[in-house]
Amino acid sequence: MNEEKTVFQKIIDRELTAYILYEDENFIVFLDAFPVSKGHTLVVPKKVYPWVWDVEPYAEYMELARKVARVQQKAFNTEMIVMSVVGDEVPHAHIHIRPALPKDGTEKEFEKIADLLRDTFENLYPTH
Repeated sequence: MNEEKTVFQKIIDRELTAYILYEDENFIVFLDAFPVSKGHTLVVPKKVYPWVWDVEPYAEYMELARKVARVQQKAFNTEMIVMSVVGDEVPHAHIHIRPALPKDGTEKEFEKIADLLRDTFENLYPTH
């Protein structure tokens, strides 16, 4: 049975463009194409799992989500970071992480926001 790739698999395989902030052997982090607020980010395992709680290695996944939240706190000078796991938008486990900032029209400045978050990630976690 040949199932169609999810949008996340297409991003992982570079068949679709995304503003990638971080990537390692198991995970990829990129800006959400439809942001709720500036810096709205998705943390996605490269292997397809239907639900977040199925992801292996789970502890590594949650640690990366925490790092992304810390990066957003520093980059956007805010303590309030929202994490949500909905799971029904795309049949591939993913975590939404976003600063609790009001929409101000800048949430679509993907290149500028991606550069800010990449730089902050590198400053906070230089050995990633």
